[in-house]
Amino acid sequence: MKALVWHGEGDIRLDTVDDPAILDPNDAIVRITRSAICGTDLHFIRGTMSGMKEGTILGHEAVGEVTAVGKAVRRFAPGDRVIVSSTMSCGVCWQCRAGHTAQCDTANPNGPQAGTCFFGGPETTGPVNGLQAEYARIPWASNTLTSIPDNVSDEQAILLSDIFPTSWFGAQLAGIQRGDTVAVYGAGIVGQLAIASAFRQGASRVFAIDGIETRLVQALDQNADVVNFNSEDPVEALMEATAGIGVDAVIDAVGVDAQRPSSGPAAAKAEEQAEQFEQEVSEVAPETNVQGENWVPGNAPSQVSQWSVETVRKYGRIGIIGVYGPTMTSYPIGQAMNKNLTIRMGNCDHRSVTPPLVDLVASGVFDPTRFITQHEPISDVVDAYLNFDRREEGWLKTVLTTD
Repeated sequence: MKALVWHGEGDIRLDTVDDPAILDPNDAIVRITRSAICGTDLHFIRGTMSGMKEGTILGHEAVGEVTAVGKAVRRFAPGDRVIVSSTMSCGVCWQCRAGHTAQCDTANPNGPQAGTCFFGGPETTGPVNGLQAEYARIPWASNTLTSIPDNVSDEQAILLSDIFPTSWFGAQLAGIQRGDTVAVYGAGIVGQLAIASAFRQGASRVFAIDGIETRLVQALDQNADVVNFNSEDPVEALMEATAGIGVDAVIDAVGVDAQRPSSGPAAAKAEEQAEQFEQEVSEVAPETNVQGENWVPGNAPSQVSQWSVETVRKYGRIGIIGVYGPTMTSYPIGQAMNKNLTIRMGNCDHRSVTPPLVDLVASGVFDPTRFITQHEPISDVVDAYLNFDRREEGWLKTVLTTD
């Protein structure tokens, strides 16, 4: 079968690899009909999340059709249409029973203290081959797969594999309450759906902060207030808009590949921290393979962390869903403590979060397909990555097809 394979920083290839097989009674095999490219995948190629194993198939979003199941899989049968959750979970351990499925004690082969097990990630997360392929083996299938209702299309379902649940989870981490004013840093696909999630969880006003105009236009279409950090200082803008108080809650939808402002009043402040940011980049991305404009790590890993703490009110709340690797150690913890902030973060508990969102889409209340901007066949996946990686205008979410 065809699959996108990680061979090193800056080196991904569409290879012909062996078809997956059932290795455990809890496995299922799924024929992938839709996959997608996520910003998290870029961390592995840019080198800002290290520890990848050569030969790992990339990708952690997919929908498809079950073609085979192991003897212990009782919920699914060949022919079923399914969403593949990005994170795997057994459904039996204490963490799973408590709804904390991202921290399943069983799924990660590195042991119960290893943390989240997800598709297409570093060795610390499994590794488990990912989903940018024609077929995939799904461990712990009974709890990792979710049935797709007949009235939900594959196009709608692909955004329920990770992006919409993660965004909803981010709003939950930020403790959104009725009437809240919220800042969402990053207006990529996760940020867009975080805006939608914040409004649906009760926010009365949402600010979207980004440096790419087409993203801000889409945020504006959702009735968000928009701030371009390349033309105005987001700290000054948010403090002015909230009468000097700050927002009630922040969602960090950017993570370690944050970009510092390239122009405008905030650029001068960022320049003063250039040496600090360079040190952070060397820590989070010790090995890179920059090729022209591609595979360039973000140049200010802690930028959004700083802005988040500065712009949230005292006793405010921050939810972090942008990915930070274990080697990222910079955070304005002293300033956060002095403001009595509540900070929550982590990987989405997909098995707990996804089913209600499937119902939301099936009922017609919310259609996530408006956020899909590109469709590419898996045969063109490398070129799609190159375009997406360059942070080009208009590239928000790319869906891959195998049909």
